[in-house]
Amino acid sequence: MDFELGGSPLHPIRIPKNINGNIVVLKNVFKVMDFDDFIVLGSKIKNLPLPGAASHYKMAPEIRIKELERGMTKGKNPKKAGVLALFYPDTRRRTKLLLILRKTYTGVHSNQIALPGGKLEKEDENIQITALRETYEEVGVPPERVEILKPLSQVYIPPSNFEVQPFIGFYHDPLPFVLQVSEVEALVEVPLNDFLDDRKIITQNLSTSYAKDIAVPAFKLNGYTVWGATAMMLSEIKELLKQVL
Repeated sequence: MDFELGGSPLHPIRIPKNINGNIVVLKNVFKVMDFDDFIVLGSKIKNLPLPGAASHYKMAPEIRIKELERGMTKGKNPKKAGVLALFYPDTRRRTKLLLILRKTYTGVHSNQIALPGGKLEKEDENIQITALRETYEEVGVPPERVEILKPLSQVYIPPSNFEVQPFIGFYHDPLPFVLQVSEVEALVEVPLNDFLDDRKIITQNLSTSYAKDIAVPAFKLNGYTVWGATAMMLSEIKELLKQVL
């Protein structure tokens, strides 16, 4: 197989060609994206319509889809929460997405992978401030250093009766992360190309708070299984990014 160069002079890509000189399209292959290039992509998704429930359903088990379609938030007065999908450069300017592993505790979200964020408090002026404040408390990211790109579609979580508002944010010049040891067990820093790789989507049998041993679609990222509401939010982000790649 032969190759030709594509991309830019600073970020060349070797594009495979077959023996007849035709370009071979390889699915699920993404270059390691420089953060400056990713910022340009971000500006393109800022005004795109949100995929919404259709993207959420791709990462939800059948039982959850039926609950959502029945409008399970009605009459439940759900609690509000804000979370942040934070993209940032590592020391080599490669784009990463920050997830966290929650501590083990008595509760439905114990020891799960999540986006940083948490519950709306009385002093929060709005849910975006909640997401920024909680991200600062959990991983030490100063709110003033985050550029919020856009809000995403809300996700309702029946087991804990939370309605979660996610946001996409850029952390241009990251400081060292500082973990809130009472809440966060570990950081999960996911390379962008892994996140976008369809081969990272799996189906795994899990026992949840609402069903035992059911097939659940999930992301397999950095060795962790990411499922539930977090996977649903990530699915919407992934669809937005793939529209502009």
